[in-house]
Amino acid sequence: MNQAQLQAIQESDLFDDVALLRESGYAEHGASTDSLKPYVYVTKLNETGFETMQLELVEGRFPSGPDEVIVSEQLTDIGSEIDLEMGERVAEDITFDGERTHAYALHTLNGERAERLTNVTEDSFNVVGVVREPLWQHSWTPGYPIIGHLDEGEIADGSTAMAYMSVRDVDRTIYDQVSTFAEGVGLEQPFYNDSLLRAHGLTASDNMQTTLYGLMAIVMVIIVIGSVALIFNSFAISVSERSRYLGMLSSVGATKRQKRNSVYFEGLIIGLIAIPIGIVAGVAGIWVTTYFINDLLSSALDTELIMVVSKESVFISIGLAALTILISTIIPALRASRITAIDAIRQSQDVKLTKKKVKTNSLVRKLFGVEGDFALKNLKRNNKRYFVTVSSLVVSIILFLSISYFASALSQSMHMSFGNQNYDLSIQVDRNDEEFAAIVDQVLNMDSANEGSVNRSVTFRTLVEPERWPEGLTNQVEDNIDYLMDGNYPYHVQVIGLDANSFSEYVTSIGEDVERFIDADETRAILVSEILYEDTEAGKYVEAPSVLANENDTFTVEQENYDEERELYEYEDVVELEIGAITNDYPLGYFEQWLGSMVLIVSPDVFEEIQMESGQPLYDMLYVTTDQPEALQQELEDHALIDESAIHNTYAQEQRDQQVITVMSIFLYGFITLISMIAIANIINTISTSIALRRREFAMLKSIGMTPRSFNKMIYFESIFYGLKALLYGLPISIGIMYSIYITNQNAFAYAFTLPWLEIIIAIVAVLVIVIVAMVYSMSKIKKDNIIETLKQENV
Repeated sequence: MNQAQLQAIQESDLFDDVALLRESGYAEHGASTDSLKPYVYVTKLNETGFETMQLELVEGRFPSGPDEVIVSEQLTDIGSEIDLEMGERVAEDITFDGERTHAYALHTLNGERAERLTNVTEDSFNVVGVVREPLWQHSWTPGYPIIGHLDEGEIADGSTAMAYMSVRDVDRTIYDQVSTFAEGVGLEQPFYNDSLLRAHGLTASDNMQTTLYGLMAIVMVIIVIGSVALIFNSFAISVSERSRYLGMLSSVGATKRQKRNSVYFEGLIIGLIAIPIGIVAGVAGIWVTTYFINDLLSSALDTELIMVVSKESVFISIGLAALTILISTIIPALRASRITAIDAIRQSQDVKLTKKKVKTNSLVRKLFGVEGDFALKNLKRNNKRYFVTVSSLVVSIILFLSISYFASALSQSMHMSFGNQNYDLSIQVDRNDEEFAAIVDQVLNMDSANEGSVNRSVTFRTLVEPERWPEGLTNQVEDNIDYLMDGNYPYHVQVIGLDANSFSEYVTSIGEDVERFIDADETRAILVSEILYEDTEAGKYVEAPSVLANENDTFTVEQENYDEERELYEYEDVVELEIGAITNDYPLGYFEQWLGSMVLIVSPDVFEEIQMESGQPLYDMLYVTTDQPEALQQELEDHALIDESAIHNTYAQEQRDQQVITVMSIFLYGFITLISMIAIANIINTISTSIALRRREFAMLKSIGMTPRSFNKMIYFESIFYGLKALLYGLPISIGIMYSIYITNQNAFAYAFTLPWLEIIIAIVAVLVIVIVAMVYSMSKIKKDNIIETLKQENV
């Protein structure tokens, strides 16, 4: 951005703070012990930059004048006054129009530095402080930062700087507004702080935004309905008893209004006691949860949660609880006020039996005996308590399976956004072949290393006919017809050469014969057909074939060479590669994947032949799997085998993202546990009440000769019927909700729908165990009842 564009940004109402960053140049750092970091580079910030770029001072102060700087911790021995010969980085063998900033790694060829400094000038600075490594520093940045003060007047028309802006109002329109503004003032397409915006619930992709809001809506609806249903059921448990009590009041002259008010007053008393306790318990529970998960958050997001109790959330909680109590109390009150005293005392509203209503299928008696037939009739006869128990179980099943699938969908989405990553550490080694082989041998023999693969890669272009394009590419070409060359699509081809052992193991793992691929004269390759890419236009991650090819098909790869006589670049054929096998399995390593790209795996001999033909420089990467990535990285650094900047710990980043999912799962599963405890309490209470009210019935059955064994069988059958009915409703509803989550997730991530069978089995077992335990517990309370005394009781 230039001076005019900076002025437009500062005058715009769209932006709040504007931090400026400008790189002034690079200088040799002779004392560096890292061969991939031979420089120091000077970066200047304006006043706002020092306030907003999260620089952490170790000692001293921030610079305030043009000759003052602060240095990173690695440069503490550089002295209080430094003289630098600063210039621009230039690599002679590559064409690059832009400035090689700190974002570009050191350019090397065959292990040697292949870039130099040009336009060198001398400059002097006074060191006034030491700062920890800034956030903009990458592991591959080829130098250590020196940070100075930027006067905005230095940004003349002929110079540029990077601007980091914060907006006044963070909402979904930020992407369109900033893009429109940038286009209006002639700025390049802006980059967004996606991590921060995601914390606000915003993404650039409309489909991703739809996915986020859709998933949040589904989860919230499940939670709200589940909560209201369970709280309502807890009131509905004693509907029969309340109706009878109100009917007795009616018999001594109580009016409808008085009966309704007595129920409302009961709800008021419950609310006055329960709501304050619930708010205090909820706040305490969230505080305990955040206390324990902040360790995870600090490593995952380099931040921590601070609990803030807002007045709005407290009032909403009070209102929702009061509304739930009102709904839960008004129904039995209205119902009791509309029936006569005789009906209420007889509970004729609760039990209205007909022969048809309690009739059971003859198959039930054949399968389960008379005990099973009695059990099913009992459930039909006590329909309301049966409904309360079953609905509590259904809600618990739905909550558990739906939230479990939601967490699984998050993990699947995270995996797809990472791509086909199958290694933990990648190590770049720029040494000669003997040194490289020795280092690889030492690394793989370390205790914490499991397996490794040495990959060499070169890239080419090949023209692919339309009949070989996958569907996604065909659709893409329709909007970019000018990109074609003679009607063919120019594919990016990444040719990977594995080391001998890794290649042999890989070929064997896909069921092929190694001997078919090792002859350098035949240049036979393995095509990895399946790719995972981000469709930016559709705003989703997609799994699809890279190219429609068959075994024995051939591709002629070509590369761009510079013709010195004609002074231009043109493509020339390098080699014709035959497809010897097709697989969806990738070997160990990183592979470039997008529509219009393909990955070909070849043996070491074939790769060497191709590389010699092309003359391209080699880039050797060692990919390692390990159960202890941090320990392995520390061991490598302690042995000084490899420069720290050459090690990329992908496992650490994946773990950080996985910890975010873990934190979300803790909240979700914590809520499931709370709701499930309420549901279990409802179930136990409902069954206990039902058993207590049926004491005379049980005594009557025993009095006419039902044996203890038959009695217990009847009770166990009732438990099983409770569970089966709950599963009959709960499982289909849960599967429907899971599919809704899947469909919503398809807006951003395309993958096949699968049922979580393990969670379904857990739900089935848990439901049956809960109802059986609840029934056994309830029966234990009436086990010692005397038959004669129980039959004498008029009511309970």
